[in-house]
Amino acid sequence: MFNHIMIGTNDIEKSKAFYEKVLKVIGVQGAVDNTLDSGIKRAFFIHDGNVLALSQPIDGEAATCANGMTIGFKCDSPEQVRELHDAAIAAGGTSIEDPPGLRESAMGSMHLCYFRDLDGHKICGLHRVS
Repeated sequence: MFNHIMIGTNDIEKSKAFYEKVLKVIGVQGAVDNTLDSGIKRAFFIHDGNVLALSQPIDGEAATCANGMTIGFKCDSPEQVRELHDAAIAAGGTSIEDPPGLRESAMGSMHLCYFRDLDGHKICGLHRVS
């Protein structure tokens, strides 16, 4: 259903370095840098047909995080959920909500972690229990 998710950042190099450390946990190997003719810089993380893009705001205003928005990354195991969380915190992110672990809900059993990136975007690591 989705082609890509693009989030804004006020410091493209710091944000790129953060996501390189965090996304390495789930197998993403680096970013593709892109600079528009206008000088706006972007970084694209491409993995398994999915794209997470970081961008300086095109309108020249400060980047802000969206209230109510969460970006969820699929993890292969409960251990990878914790590793994703720990990599984010080690890279300067902020742990939020409950500690990483098993959650039961109407959506089923799943291991989750939540953290905020350097720009305040809410990120989730998720592994569904089969």
